[in-house]
Amino acid sequence: MKIPFILLLLSFSLFAEDKLHNEINHLLNYVKTTKCVYIRNGDKHDGPDAMNHIKLKYDYFEDDIHTTEDFIRLSATKSTMSGSRYHIKCPGKPEVESGLWLLEELAQYRKTKH
Repeated sequence: MKIPFILLLLSFSLFAEDKLHNEINHLLNYVKTTKCVYIRNGDKHDGPDAMNHIKLKYDYFEDDIHTTEDFIRLSATKSTMSGSRYHIKCPGKPEVESGLWLLEELAQYRKTKH
């Protein structure tokens, strides 16, 4: 009786980990392909540059990331050094904090995956 329960727990864990990685990869690609400007410590960065920076932070904080929201909070919202928040400026739209921008995209992505 214990073996099927353990197998069920393992399969659930693998599913959750796969979902986490899919969501993070989606957000990394979203940043990479955006036409918006990522503003970090007052400097403007294009999508590929922003994605590379976020990926470096993700690699650093990976052991602390258990949800996609953790990924956003730890890797893509503010400077670890200055504490300054990152912002996004998309054509024809007001500037917003990067965390809000990514949470909106995550919500849209999750709607398409259900």
